[in-house]
Amino acid sequence: MKAQSEELFVCFHVNGEASGRRSNLTIRAEKRERERERESSTGHRCFSVYFSSPIPEVMLEKQLTGHRVDRSICAWFWDQADSFKSFPVIASPTHYLFQIVRDGITFLACTQVEMPPLMAIEFLCRVADVLSDYLGGLNEDLVKDNFIIVYELLDEMIDNGFPLTTEPNILREMIAPPNLVSKMLSVVTGNASNVSDTLPSGTGSCVPWRPTDPKYSSNEVYVDLVEEMDAIVNRDGELVKCEIYGQVQMSSQLAGFPDLTLSFANPSVLEDMRFHPCVRFRPWESHQILSFVPPDGQFKLMSYRVKKLKNTPLYVKPQITSDSGACRVSVLVGIRSDPGKTIESITLSFQLPHCVSSADLSSNHGTVTILSNKTCTWTIGRIPSDKTPCLSGTLALETGLERLHVYPTFKVGFKIMGIALSGLRIEKLDLKTIPPRLYKGFRAQTRAGEFDVRL
Repeated sequence: MKAQSEELFVCFHVNGEASGRRSNLTIRAEKRERERERESSTGHRCFSVYFSSPIPEVMLEKQLTGHRVDRSICAWFWDQADSFKSFPVIASPTHYLFQIVRDGITFLACTQVEMPPLMAIEFLCRVADVLSDYLGGLNEDLVKDNFIIVYELLDEMIDNGFPLTTEPNILREMIAPPNLVSKMLSVVTGNASNVSDTLPSGTGSCVPWRPTDPKYSSNEVYVDLVEEMDAIVNRDGELVKCEIYGQVQMSSQLAGFPDLTLSFANPSVLEDMRFHPCVRFRPWESHQILSFVPPDGQFKLMSYRVKKLKNTPLYVKPQITSDSGACRVSVLVGIRSDPGKTIESITLSFQLPHCVSSADLSSNHGTVTILSNKTCTWTIGRIPSDKTPCLSGTLALETGLERLHVYPTFKVGFKIMGIALSGLRIEKLDLKTIPPRLYKGFRAQTRAGEFDVRL
């Protein structure tokens, strides 16, 4: 009996230790799981945002989480700027950086965890668009003069590192845009805040981009096709690349809760489409029809690309010969294929090589200007019917150089109203419930994007 008791005691003692070990292992596993959950909860978010001027200097800094990112990361970014100038995503030794550049201002987001790069880049693009809309433009002086508005907008657009409210129409109800009256009141009352005391009416709606019940005496909706042509022409005059980046922009002032459908005559040409959140994806996927409840006011409904175009509306024929320390320049510009509409605002710009000491350039049409930074701009306007615009002149090289070894890249600018060069055409715009006194309008415009002619 005593032996059995001792055996039971030993078994109980051993099993107790075993169960104790299992308990400790379970506790450690639960602890590790909590740590993983805590780490995952800090993922997919930005830690800080910086606005940088071309000088460079930090114009504005916004820390988004409790984890503070030292501003020295900007100094590292500036030191590496030449290497990463065209990179939207940069991996530093300690952080991940995301950048976009708008009108000379660099928008920089910083994080220390893995996150979808497109989320950070899209958020920075939304910030730039909202600021441009609020401030009537985007430059260093406007940002510095409206620090309070910019900080208030950032507070509403991102919460603890996660994008929150980015719809411009809702932001306008939450934060009043700056104007002369509000600035005078802030000086008199000492209250500089433009934040509304009440939430926007669309906050609790299933369509948060639209106010609950807007009212208008006349109902209007306008659609704009805005396209940019990107092209590269090599030294032999061959078209290496030609594609269109386009946007469908809308201006809507419709009462009530309108439901719209927009269809194209040839939607098969579109690629890489991106839609506003108001667009229902299933009708587009099945019938290539845009079905949506529009935001109130101006907004971008969708963007797209049309690739592998065969022709450009203009040709540029540059010719540069150099000998005995001088260069002879001749550039012809003309219409390659008539788009059926007038080509306006034609410009040609290029950077003179550093080895050029002086330049004497003139044209038979338009004006030629050479800035102190050696940027030459030829403003043509429209192509005349009686002659081909020609830029000609000489470039003097620095002492000791016989020939020009570095050739410039010519950048072409133009604008064509009333036509989309991609060939995209709007077929119809319908409303399920047609309000009284409805006005609809359509426009199209194509302008030059990155149109480069290389030598």
